Amino acid sequence: MNTLLELKSIDKRFGGLHVTRGVSFALNAGDRLALIGPNGAGKTTLVNQISGVLSSDSGEIWLRGENVTQLSQARRVRAGLARTFQITTLAPHFAVQRQIELALFEREGMTGRLWRSIDAYPALQAEAQAILTRFGLRAHAAAATQDLAYGEQRLIEMALALALRPKVVLLDEPMAGVPKGDGERLLAALASLPSELAVLIIEHDMDLVFRFANRIVVLADGAVLADGSPDDIRRDPRVRAAYLGN
Repeated sequence: MNTLLELKSIDKRFGGLHVTRGVSFALNAGDRLALIGPNGAGKTTLVNQISGVLSSDSGEIWLRGENVTQLSQARRVRAGLARTFQITTLAPHFAVQRQIELALFEREGMTGRLWRSIDAYPALQAEAQAILTRFGLRAHAAAATQDLAYGEQRLIEMALALALRPKVVLLDEPMAGVPKGDGERLLAALASLPSELAVLIIEHDMDLVFRFANRIVVLADGAVLADGSPDDIRRDPRVRAAYLGN
């Protein structure tokens, strides 16, 4: 197997609160892994540790065979990791296509050349347009993100993450705040992600989880309660008692 991300006994405390407890699992190329659990289980804290927003108190994080435990967020992005957040972090007044183009400039290490017009780089413009087409956003290329529906803003966040050409992408509650009518568009976008990409998604929408994931990790009280296929998780009495119910 081509292991892209591996967590080894990851721990995090905030004072006397033990938020993640010895979390270990691996993510392989092509995995569609859902991280689920009750509120307060430690899911977002764990993703913040993986992405470098939070340091870990102990344990190791390996990305594509490299120990990235002590690396900054930016270094982890350059190593092949991208993520989205629970709350959108888009520049509200920027045109959609310009935001994608800036992500491409960052990926190519060209931000020092922004004294030239982005229009001077037609190949990057064409790639930005292709990304927008893939996510059904081409008609909104010139629109400011603040003028778009919230579901479309979530699609832009995914497009920005994919513009970095990551090997691993972390999606933190992509359905949060999205109207039901836009849910199918987001699910279609998830289904269209490159097959070799490893995806970890935090999501409370169990319909989306069981339609999207080929593997589920359940956190409870900061520790891994179960790790298996969707069918295994459905049948696990511990998971039903702690989270899914009867």
